[in-house]
Amino acid sequence: MTPTILRYSAFTTDPDGGNPAGVVLDARGLGDDAMQRIAAEVGYSETAFLSPRADGDLDVRYFSPLAEVSFCGHATIAAMVAQARAHGPGDVVLHTQAGRVPVTVDAGFAATLTSVPPRTAPIDAADLDALLATLGWQHDELDPALPPGLSYAGAWHPIIAAATRARLADLHYDFDALAALMKARGWTTVNLVWREDAQTLHARNPFPPGGVVEDPATGAAAAALGAYLADRDQLPASRAFTLHQGHDIGRPGLLEVAVPADVRDGVRVSGTAVEIVEG
Repeated sequence: MTPTILRYSAFTTDPDGGNPAGVVLDARGLGDDAMQRIAAEVGYSETAFLSPRADGDLDVRYFSPLAEVSFCGHATIAAMVAQARAHGPGDVVLHTQAGRVPVTVDAGFAATLTSVPPRTAPIDAADLDALLATLGWQHDELDPALPPGLSYAGAWHPIIAAATRARLADLHYDFDALAALMKARGWTTVNLVWREDAQTLHARNPFPPGGVVEDPATGAAAAALGAYLADRDQLPASRAFTLHQGHDIGRPGLLEVAVPADVRDGVRVSGTAVEIVEG
């Protein structure tokens, strides 16, 4: 079986912006080894593999170039826009390794995913010290209003808030050391953020466990950030915010995040996606 592999960039309308993802709309018959090989050949941070179900829902698996991941937000947005382009917009339920993820694609081909029920946890002090050491960041460079923590909305992410935009922009880290720490702790990306104001945040996401220096736009981490802010009562009155990501590496993306009054209902992450036409 030689599947058709589509390439879409999520959270942008520009193929040169946002976060690229591979998409296979019908992965029935593909084994784990084949999916891993395809993801490595595509070379993007993730490739999504969809398999239609008898009940009309879709099974989906996500592979980075190095390993399978439980959930990927940007590849979900990319895949669902690709699916809607092929079969029409509407509602669909994805069955991921993390759980059920409803997605709506509107008539303008903007997609909104609703995460699995999120949860948060403190970060161990020794882990925080080790994490900051790999990043080359100091404790006094962090935002005291947003203390470090862990958050999950399909995958676990440490959330570290910089006190200044300049600190966030200056990112040079020990790839191997951070990869080893994240693998040992089961972290998918590190969500480094700076809060411009209550409605606007900026983010960068190192992703060494997937073989990627930096993920340009990270939907799963955005959902986890929404849960983190809700847990600390740091959301604006609207319970919605805009997240800018990818600007520092020349792939700007825009993610819209909305957190329901009961966060157990799942955090909503919205964005557009555009096909990348090779050549």
